[in-house]
Amino acid sequence: MVARIAIKGLFPRLVLLALAGTLLAGFMLWPRSPLNLASAADLRASGLVEQWRAGNVVVLVRHVERCDRSPHPCLGPADGITRLGSEAAIHLGAAFRTLGMERTDVLSSPLTRTAQTSAAMFDHPAITQEWLASCGKPLRDDVVAHKSPHHNLLLVTHSGCISDFESQTGFKHAHASEYGSALFVSVMAGQVKVLGVVNEQNWSSLLNSTL
Repeated sequence: MVARIAIKGLFPRLVLLALAGTLLAGFMLWPRSPLNLASAADLRASGLVEQWRAGNVVVLVRHVERCDRSPHPCLGPADGITRLGSEAAIHLGAAFRTLGMERTDVLSSPLTRTAQTSAAMFDHPAITQEWLASCGKPLRDDVVAHKSPHHNLLLVTHSGCISDFESQTGFKHAHASEYGSALFVSVMAGQVKVLGVVNEQNWSSLLNSTL
């Protein structure tokens, strides 16, 4: 009788342990951050190029090196980017032109560092939108609302905003984005799918081996 009671009391504990193990395994299998598209194989597997050509992509680009957190000379105002960052932005813009900008709308946060990044990337003044600086809870819906059918949307914004977006699309514990990094997502029928991240230093090798 005592043994039966002991077994009966043990069963719920075993169930709880099994459930905890399942949850832990699921947590470990779920990626902490979006896929780092650092190789041509990763880029092909993500489907990014095909989705881009179809006009189904939104890309959130973090501004390049900010002057007030760097020892490098400023391009202009102290709240803007560095000269070194401006050069990186020019190369970043060239990478996107290689990918194809014919059906791509470009918007930027109005802050100096993002507006300068966008202007350096595409050699014309940025079209700015306040929501790309404020971000927060409405960000995912704002992104979807500004995406036109069969047109890609490139958004120059901030690391905090990219973190907000990642949190709202299943990556609450993602690593902070690097200067000039690009988070790619597909948007179809209002549904968002994260494709991955390309860091600024990986563009040359990716485009040379993929396109």
